[in-house]
Amino acid sequence: MTYITGFVVAVPETKRQAYIDVAEKGAPMFREYGAARQVEAWDDDVREGKITDFRRAVKATADEKIVFSWHEYASKSLASSANEKIMKDPRMEAFGEMPFDMQRMIWGGFEGIIEKGKRRGAGYIDGSLVPTSGDSKDAYLAYANTVADILTEHGATRIVDAWSDNIPDGKVTDFRRSVDASADEAVVFSWVEWPSKAVRDAAWQKIFTDPRMHQGNPPQDESRRVSGGFVPVMDA
Repeated sequence: MTYITGFVVAVPETKRQAYIDVAEKGAPMFREYGAARQVEAWDDDVREGKITDFRRAVKATADEKIVFSWHEYASKSLASSANEKIMKDPRMEAFGEMPFDMQRMIWGGFEGIIEKGKRRGAGYIDGSLVPTSGDSKDAYLAYANTVADILTEHGATRIVDAWSDNIPDGKVTDFRRSVDASADEAVVFSWVEWPSKAVRDAAWQKIFTDPRMHQGNPPQDESRRVSGGFVPVMDA
């Protein structure tokens, strides 16, 4: 199962191209160190939540947009090795000042637990974070597999759910704080890939009314789910 390094970043809207340039510059290094895929997706339909949301997760200011990003690896050991090597690579010095506040970037490692569909370019992405009890993995898998089947029926091309494995505490923000997770809760990093925003919008109208979506009690706390729609700006 794929191992994921996930990121959420607040980027000034005026620095969109500068961010893309940095991501494209770094992609060959991540690929060299074993990344199978790197996706950078730009804020398009990120809405305010009642308890948590993407903007609060990274303390975004009014002039900033959210980037939902991930790297995919064949294993945890490969991901760990890549992260260690990239930080020591002298080519990193040539990047200069990053076009975002790195103190508010949240990142972490996640163990893939559901992966349906083929890895290929996406036209649109729904990204989300959600807390769930640390001992609820089996129950979450049962729920998420049902949802993944429904999403696929309505046009989703790939669904990935990844369970928190190494989510370090940050000085300003981090994955646990992004969803108000307690010490005994895990965080699930997940996304849905669609061929286009139009397909996605039409699908969700039908998905929410599907009776299978409302059977039983899901183990995760949906009131603290952080979610949003994103346009891929790089898919390497």
